[in-house]
Amino acid sequence: MKKAYLSTLGCKVNQFETAAFKSQLEQHGVAVTSVLEEADFIIVNTCTVTAKAGSESRRQVRQALRRNDRATVVVTGCHAQLEQEELSRLPEIDPARLVVAGNDAKESLVAELLTGQPAPPSRPMSEIGGLHRIAPLQVDRFEGRTRAYLRVQDGCESFCSYCIVPYARGPSRSLPLAEVERQVMMYEQAGHREIVVTGIHVGRYGLDLSENCNIVGLLDRLCQSYPSIRFRLSSIEPLEISPALLGLMSAADNLMPHLHIPLQSGDNEVLKRMNRRYTREQFKAVVDRCRTALPEAAIGYDVMVGFPGESEVMFDNSRELVASTDATYLHIFPFSKRPGTQAASFDEHIDSAAKQRRVVILRTLGREKSRAFYRRFINSRRTALLETEKHSGDTLKGYTDNYIPIVTDIPQNLPREPVTVELTELLTDSVSARIV
Repeated sequence: MKKAYLSTLGCKVNQFETAAFKSQLEQHGVAVTSVLEEADFIIVNTCTVTAKAGSESRRQVRQALRRNDRATVVVTGCHAQLEQEELSRLPEIDPARLVVAGNDAKESLVAELLTGQPAPPSRPMSEIGGLHRIAPLQVDRFEGRTRAYLRVQDGCESFCSYCIVPYARGPSRSLPLAEVERQVMMYEQAGHREIVVTGIHVGRYGLDLSENCNIVGLLDRLCQSYPSIRFRLSSIEPLEISPALLGLMSAADNLMPHLHIPLQSGDNEVLKRMNRRYTREQFKAVVDRCRTALPEAAIGYDVMVGFPGESEVMFDNSRELVASTDATYLHIFPFSKRPGTQAASFDEHIDSAAKQRRVVILRTLGREKSRAFYRRFINSRRTALLETEKHSGDTLKGYTDNYIPIVTDIPQNLPREPVTVELTELLTDSVSARIV
């Protein structure tokens, strides 16, 4: 039996696509292995959102070629889309064994790999900006996970000044409703009881389709059609959080009360230079509406620090906005100079020490906010979905409906369905809970 090794870097969409590769390989009788050296095929699904991500992508390709001298190595994903020439110049490259396939080639990648013919030369990268159709990839199941990712949209047209993704992914494209429901049915049959609805710019879902269905309509349809499945929405832009979305989250028992919102900066001048198209005042108003409509919801922010020209006053505006709004958790990123983006050519880049100091300040604030949110729910009961792998010792980790990480003793019979838990004690970065 042939064997394949899969490596994934980056976002939830990449993880969905790699899971689709796994499903296709297994359907063709190829076993997926965790041992790189025994693989006949190696697929590296790369990321290029930062210079560091691109460097790690190249490192994994070099490692694959060095540790396995016989496998065909396929490099795909965003770094492959943008850096084909750079990848072909790596010193470890054996042109006879390497295939570089861009994001546009993911639909046919596995079928072409398994033709039995010698590896084709690296394909030329298409003009991905001209794509009008999303690749209809399907996943049989997310092995070993109770939660599955559902990619309903690809591409982005926002062109934030620091971001390379629109150049790597192309314009926004949506998965037709029938194909979305087909994937949900596959997950339901595989036993998944929570699905994370995701995309590169998921709030744009449906705007390119003739089906007259936006992201709120899609979520409403899924929640009504699959009442036994919990749905969770991934990151959504602040100005795309509509009253209709908040109303649905409040009304639908199986749409989890959880919003992840990219803030990026709390300073209006920085937001303008980022090309973010909203102000700090608009962001605060959105969060206030979310908290009024969903008082028990988890609300997370992405925040970038050290953007070129970000003064101490500008950073303090970000810190003050975060401190004054009711966030549950923060994802903090230092600005990374990504060649090919507009921001890479900006003046007044911030030195690493200053960026790291700002990261520490906001991460400390984020931990305080998380612990305050978790503390609110001690001695209360919530529904939670447990993971299947041990957390440590004889405990399992899981997440409540409102995204509180919990740790509980392993039950005698591990439930695949959501369970009711009582939150009992605040831990360092989670909450101890017992199954009721």
